[in-house]
Amino acid sequence: MKNILAIWQREMKSYFVSPIAYVVLTVFLFIAGYFFIIILTSVVQQTMMQAAYGQGAPPIDVPGIVCRSFFGTISVVLLFMIPMLTMGLFAEEKKRGTIELLLTTPVGNLQAMMGKYLASLTFLVIMLLASGITISPLFIYGQPDVKPILAGYIGLILYGVALLAVGLFISTLTENQIVAGVITLGVILILWLVDAMASGVQGMMKDVISYLSVISHLDDFIKGVIDTTHVIFYLTFAFFGLFLTYRSLESLRWKS
Repeated sequence: MKNILAIWQREMKSYFVSPIAYVVLTVFLFIAGYFFIIILTSVVQQTMMQAAYGQGAPPIDVPGIVCRSFFGTISVVLLFMIPMLTMGLFAEEKKRGTIELLLTTPVGNLQAMMGKYLASLTFLVIMLLASGITISPLFIYGQPDVKPILAGYIGLILYGVALLAVGLFISTLTENQIVAGVITLGVILILWLVDAMASGVQGMMKDVISYLSVISHLDDFIKGVIDTTHVIFYLTFAFFGLFLTYRSLESLRWKS
């Protein structure tokens, strides 16, 4: 456990010593704030039009609609942010030639992997917590239901848990950070678009392909529903990604 903590501390320092953390966090918050304003403006305009022309229509849940749209947008933004968090985790070690030192020290493959993975997950949680500032006006000027918002954030964290494992694995396959980032983005986009690909398939195969879509399992969380089926999917997906990462590190240890 001490070794995992040491690796975690090292990676967190490397994030914030370099400009990567600040660039990623700034870009993420800027994009999140920009889309929040657009979504909020659109919903408010819709509400005003309803009040003016549809007096008999039911009231619109402005905070609920805004949060659901916001979380959906954030899930897309994370597709491009996560590769930036994982591309250098092992690729940079290989480039510097320190991967052999890391793998031949008393720090085991599992401990090195978990330390780096938890560091990337910690930074992702920091990003999502910071995005809470973006939606704070909903609490200042309204009374949104907290439970759906918490469910949305839980879903985004689980979504990130799965995608970070993919990026971590790909980072072990190359010593070029840019290549690792581009490949991770490509793989994540494929996993994100799997549901659309299933539209041209019929029968049981369609259900199987749709199940593999990382975005389809996020829908219920965004709606405020925590389904254990989706939780299990994301955790299993992450476990599989970490297993591949471990096997990849094992092969590197033998080569070194």
